[in-house]
Amino acid sequence: MKRFLLLIATALLLTGCGYNDFQRLDEQSKAAWSEVLNQYQRRADLVPNIVATVKGEANFEQETLTRVVEARAKATSIQVTPETLNDPEAFAKFQQAQNELSGALSRLMAVSERYPTLQANQAFRDLRVTLEGTENRIAVARNRYIQTVQEYNVLARSFPSNLTAMAFGYQPKPVFSVANEAQIAIPPKVDFSASKP
Repeated sequence: MKRFLLLIATALLLTGCGYNDFQRLDEQSKAAWSEVLNQYQRRADLVPNIVATVKGEANFEQETLTRVVEARAKATSIQVTPETLNDPEAFAKFQQAQNELSGALSRLMAVSERYPTLQANQAFRDLRVTLEGTENRIAVARNRYIQTVQEYNVLARSFPSNLTAMAFGYQPKPVFSVANEAQIAIPPKVDFSASKP
C-alpha cells in the first residue's frame, strides 16, 4: 500500500513539474524550426532561376548578381542540425547568413526596377511573385517558431518548472532577432530624382 501511494505521489509530482510540457514544446519548436528551414530552402531554390532570368538582361549590374550568388552559397553552406536550436552562436551565424541573402535579394529586386524590359519579362514577374510569397511564408514560419520558443522559454524560467529544467538540463532556446535593429528606427530616404537608364 505504501508503495502504491508513493507511486501515485511521484506521478502527481511529475505531472506538475512540467516534464511533459518540456517534451511537447521541444518537439513543437523542432517542428516549427523545420518549417522555417523548409521555407529558407524554398527561397534558396528560387535564387538560381532569378539569377538566370536577370542575367539575360543586357548591362544588368554584375556586382548585384554576384552578391546574390555569394549570399546564397553562404546561406546554404551552413549545416543546420537540431542542436543548432540550443546553440546561440550557431543559431546567430545561421540567422546572419539568411539575413545577408534577404538583403542581397532585396537589393536585386530594387535594382531590377530600373530595367523596363526585365519588368516586362513574364518569367521574371512570376519569379518575383513566387519570391514575395516565399518571403511571406518565411515570416509566418518564423513567427510560429518564435511563439513556440517563447512558450518553451517561459516554462524553462517559471517556478516550479524551472526546477525540472535545471534537473534535466533544459536551457532556454535562442530566438530570432532583428538583424539591424538600430537602422529600423531611421526612416528610409526616398529619392525620386534618380535617373533611369
